[in-house]
Amino acid sequence: MTREQQLSGSRKPLTPLEIYNRLERSNCGRCLLPSCLAFAAAVVAGTKKPSDCPFLSPSAVAEISQALQPRFSSPVQEQDGSLDQLQEKLATIDLSTVAPRIGGTYANGLLTINSLGKDFHVDQRGRMTSRCHIIPWVRMPLLSYVINPTHQQPTGNWISFRELEGGLDWQGLFHSRCENPLRKLADANPGLLSDLVELFNARSEDLFAADIALVLHPLPHIPLLIAYQAPEDDLESKLTILFDRCCATNLPIKSIFTLCSGLVRMFARIARQHG
Repeated sequence: MTREQQLSGSRKPLTPLEIYNRLERSNCGRCLLPSCLAFAAAVVAGTKKPSDCPFLSPSAVAEISQALQPRFSSPVQEQDGSLDQLQEKLATIDLSTVAPRIGGTYANGLLTINSLGKDFHVDQRGRMTSRCHIIPWVRMPLLSYVINPTHQQPTGNWISFRELEGGLDWQGLFHSRCENPLRKLADANPGLLSDLVELFNARSEDLFAADIALVLHPLPHIPLLIAYQAPEDDLESKLTILFDRCCATNLPIKSIFTLCSGLVRMFARIARQHG
């Protein structure tokens, strides 16, 4: 089977590593990104096109573009399509049985799940209600969490994003969209991370060699830990987002990425609002 047949005929989504293996890997920067791996991740995410790499041959560009065609459709259409699929699957699930297993409750035909201290209610058709505004980065991962066939209680064992199943393929994008922006946000707003304790039921931990270590629960059994070390003298700040080992069992890696990138965008809005 040729490389083109593999890319075109595969039912699995392309990963950044598959794109990266087709590149020159010189990190020339002409795509305006710091590395070829960052470019590959951006192509998979749809923020860069294969043709933005000056070293890809026309045939390679066409091959990758064809394999990525579904990703270049309207984001709204793609999102709606995924939501429809999630809602169809959810309609086949007994929510009353699922609720206690995933850390939720069930009453009057509604599954209730707490996310960062806020209750979200889901009915059998996948319709979601809450007192707060419901945005896609909450809706999609929450429904994925409900229908996920496997589930594990938190273990207390913290691991990096790249150690999660499938995380290595998304590591470059996760760092550029989640960890690095949140680090810069914390640098510019020294009190922001501490404010999360009150705003989102976060828990301070005395873990690792960090100035601030906070545990958040975007979903009941999806604990994540933000460890931040402030800049000092000529040393840059450091920020790492760690995950309980159970996270990879309880949620697909793409949904974990969506959840974290949404959190960072929300924190940025909070920082702007509070000046």
